[in-house]
Formats: sequence, C-alpha cells, structure tokens
Amino acid sequence: MSELEYTPIQDIPTIIDDARQFYKTGTTKELAFRKQQLKQVIRYLEDSEKGIENAVYSDLKKHRMEVLAEIAPVINECKYLIENLDRLAKPVSPKKLYWINATDTTYVRKEPKGVVLVIGAWNYPVHLTLMPVVGAIAAGNCVILKPSEVASHTAAFLTKTMSGYLDQRFFKIVNGAVDETTALLDRPLDHIFYTGGGTIGSIVMGKAAKFLTPVTLELGGKSPTYVAPDAVNQCTANRIAWGKFYNNGQTCVAPDYIIVQREHAESLVSELQKTIKEFYGEYPEKSDSYGRIINHRQFDRLKKCLDSVDPATVVIGGQTNRDDLFIAPTVIYPATASGNPIMDNEIFGPILPVVPVDNIDEAIDIINSKPHPLVTYIFSDKKKEINKVIEQSTSGGVLVNDTLMHILETSLPFGGVGASGMGNYHGDKSFTTFSHERSTMIKSTGLESVMGARYPPYNQDKYNLFSVLIYGLPSSIVAKAQTIKTFLGSSVQVFFGSSSSQDTN
Repeated sequence: MSELEYTPIQDIPTIIDDARQFYKTGTTKELAFRKQQLKQVIRYLEDSEKGIENAVYSDLKKHRMEVLAEIAPVINECKYLIENLDRLAKPVSPKKLYWINATDTTYVRKEPKGVVLVIGAWNYPVHLTLMPVVGAIAAGNCVILKPSEVASHTAAFLTKTMSGYLDQRFFKIVNGAVDETTALLDRPLDHIFYTGGGTIGSIVMGKAAKFLTPVTLELGGKSPTYVAPDAVNQCTANRIAWGKFYNNGQTCVAPDYIIVQREHAESLVSELQKTIKEFYGEYPEKSDSYGRIINHRQFDRLKKCLDSVDPATVVIGGQTNRDDLFIAPTVIYPATASGNPIMDNEIFGPILPVVPVDNIDEAIDIINSKPHPLVTYIFSDKKKEINKVIEQSTSGGVLVNDTLMHILETSLPFGGVGASGMGNYHGDKSFTTFSHERSTMIKSTGLESVMGARYPPYNQDKYNLFSVLIYGLPSSIVAKAQTIKTFLGSSVQVFFGSSSSQDTN
C-alpha cells in the first residue's frame, strides 16, 4: 500500500491558480463535459472496487460489506445527476409578480460557482469525500479535493489512481494536514464544502469569512434515539445496534444514545445483548464484521470516556485493546442525561448509553437540552408519539423505525442545522449547493410612454399610476373600484395630457 505524500505547500497557490485559469476557458460549463466526467467517476469506482476495499480496510478494518456503502451511493449519485443534468441546468422562468414587468423576459440561470474546495472526512473516506465532488462536477465547477490525511491509505490510493480517470485540468488533489489545509483556506475560493467535526468546522468558517466564501458544513452531534413503549422488541434492537456499531460507531449519524421509558429499559437492554451476540459472536474482537477505531488518538479519547462512567453501568461489552484499536460493542445502563463525557459530547465510537425516563416529555426535554443533532431517531408505530417528538424538537433530519437508511435516499436533502451543520446535499441539492442562481431580466424597449412615467419630475398622477403597477389592486371591492377610477384618470393625464396634479412626496 502506497504511503501518503503531502503536497508541497509552495505548490498550493499554483494548483489553485491553474484550476482558476482552466475554469475561465468555459470547458466545465459544457454539459457534455460534466456528464463525461461523471461517467468517469463511475468507471473509476467500478474499476477500483478491490483497491478501495483494501485501502479502507487498512484504515478502518471495514468488512467489504460496509465498503460497499462507500462506493454504491456515489455511483448512484453520478447516475442520477447524469440523467437529470439537462433539467437541473436548464434556466427557470418564474412567474412574474409585478404588472410593470409583464411584457419582459425573466429567468434564473444555473451557473457554476467557480473553483471549489472539498475537504473530506476520515470515517467514510470514499463516500464522504467523493459524494460532494460529484455535485461540484455536475454543477460545472473546477474541484480541489483535500482527502483526510487520517485515513492515509485511502487518501494515498485515491491520489494515485483517480488521475487516470478525471481531467486533471479541472480536478486536483491536495494532500496534507493542518499546514496544507491552512494554505488552501488562505486563498480565495468560490465555495468550501467541509465534512468533519464542529471545532474544525468553526475554523473553516472563520477562514472563509475573510474572503466572504460560502461554505457548506456537514458536521455531527449527539443524534438521539427515542424508543417508545410499543417499540421495545428485537427488530428495534437489531436496527439500533446495526446503526450504532456499523463502522465501529464512527458515523456522523450513528445513534448516539437511547432514551426509553424506565419500565421498558431493561427489556430493551436485554434485546440489545441478544442482538450484539448474534451480530458479532461471543468475542467481537474475532469477528470480521466488526471494524476498529481509526487511530490511537481516537481510541484514547473513547477509553477516557468509558473510564469516566461507573463500571457497574457497563452492562454489555467494555473490553478494550489499545494495540488492536479494539473497543467492544458497549452498552451503558442506566446512563444519566448530562454531567459526564459520555453524554455531554458526541461519542463517535461503539459506546451506547441508555437513558431511562419517566415519560415522553422528559425524553423531549433531554433532546432539546443538547445542541441540534444531525438526525433524530424515533422508534414507534404510534403517529401521535412520532409527531410529538418531531414537532417539539429540531434536527437535521428524522428517521422513524430505522437508523442510517435515510442518507442513502437521493431524493432527501442531507445536512444539519445549528451545531450539526449548515447547508445540504444529495440529488438535486448537490447540484444546487454548488451552483449560483443568477437572476436575469431582459426589459422590453417598447412601451416607453408607460415606463417613462417612472422618471422625474414626480407628481401625483405618476404616483397613482405606479401605485397600481407596483402594488396591484386592494382587496376591498369599494377600494378596488376607486383605485381603478383613479388609475384611469391619472393614466390619461400621464400619457395624453400635461399633468397638472400637485407634486407628491
């Protein structure tokens, strides 16, 4: 496996300038070029599947079943955008609201923003890195890609192999860590798309502010899972455990903690215990379906969180092996809602606290006591319970009776709110995120006698005329009749007479 070589910092300004010069040629604006490059992304992923599997395994010990979810959504996004690009790129003619513009042409052009920077994430080093790239290509931009150096094997593989598929005049990869990323952010760009943690997201946003560069931030947070009394069963346990321990819990939309009513909590924990054993066996460290923590820094952070809880509350798992970066699927019960590292910060690992509550109102209070999460999970078949949680909380998205699956649906915008991010993408929204909607109006040069009424010197008749052309008619029948009468009288004066009305202020 190739080692990751960082891009020389002194080369970064030239890389950006070269991309900007190529953008000026207009090549990326051509729909045929965009479609061809999207087809090349598909071809690349299909040709490189085995290499990607090996690279991701080297970084995260992911089973190829989980790597499939790194590749397939990107291919499907490409196919969707190829099929819909003509529609998405077509100018839109909105309905005009003002009578004064009735004879004019108005439309909204969908234009690329220019040179965009995509900063990828290490936890899904293919999916979260290439998915926004696909949207940027579809919208007609030049792309600077900065893969995460933390998933170094995958970053090295992408760098080595993608150059043979995509046109290197518009698509460029920059590798590195803090210094190289800072060098990128210190240059003017036309859009920045960042996926990762909130702390770095704040830094990215601060850097972007210097140039007033628009940003999309895909962050994370403590995504709650509310389990209603009617949903305490094996199916619920299966779906929560799958979503939580998939990729070893290193997923921005992983169920971060469970809230369940007190009298049903032990039953749910029992179901989770059975599920975890069925998924990963008696000894999860021997299961090839169970991944590993990305590095020692993340392992130590999670171990510190685990050590902060009462050992008596570690009812499932808890075993660790630093040399192997292994943390067993772990359930904490009963967990308190706050006042400890497990519940005060996003876990981002295979530790699942179960918080018992007395009722649904207490559950909602706990959800609302924390920053807005990326997703709220609700398990119930009762519409009243489902709607109550949805209506009384805020999150980037909602998924009922499952976990993770909403991010695969191209028709749903994916993104956060508040601390979990800003902006969204997937499907049409991927195109919109990387596009500038350029409003265009073509005025008629006729009817100058009408349009000329807006010119100074102003008077009451001109005011009466333009009040109707701009505001329209009032809703009252009596007022409407009076306004029409005044409008007609003032029109005669403006167009056919030398108006003697007094000037108005």
